[in-house]
Amino acid sequence: MEQAMHITLVRIIFILCLSVFAVSVTAHTPPEDARVFFIGLTDGAVVSTPLKVKFGIEKFGITPAGTKDKRRHTAGHHHLLLDLKQLPDLDQPIPRDDHHIHFDRGETEALLDLSPGKHTLQLLLGDETHEPHDPPLISEKITITVE
Repeated sequence: MEQAMHITLVRIIFILCLSVFAVSVTAHTPPEDARVFFIGLTDGAVVSTPLKVKFGIEKFGITPAGTKDKRRHTAGHHHLLLDLKQLPDLDQPIPRDDHHIHFDRGETEALLDLSPGKHTLQLLLGDETHEPHDPPLISEKITITVE
């Protein structure tokens, strides 16, 4: 009898562990058709500074960094990748520097003061801890020229 209870307890613990793993794996998985993009700014655009950049998102939500409620599973916040030659490690939190600009409050637009010349812009959505979703929600990289 005691051995049967032990086996039952082990099974229950195993099932609970699988449940926790399943939730953690799917918690930050955006729908297949979700996407982030720039609104009104296209590859090859010639612009002036300061430049107002608007961030678009479809099939997923925007929420501030650090959100602890259930919205964190279906939303994220924008990061602007500026003049990057290579994407950051998508399995780690997005770095915070002049090339990885965080919009922690859930902003959907920014005013950029860019130097004259060519610049690349790309959006990457991060979760409540600044990690990219799996799969990552990342826009096409565009190149603009600032006059």
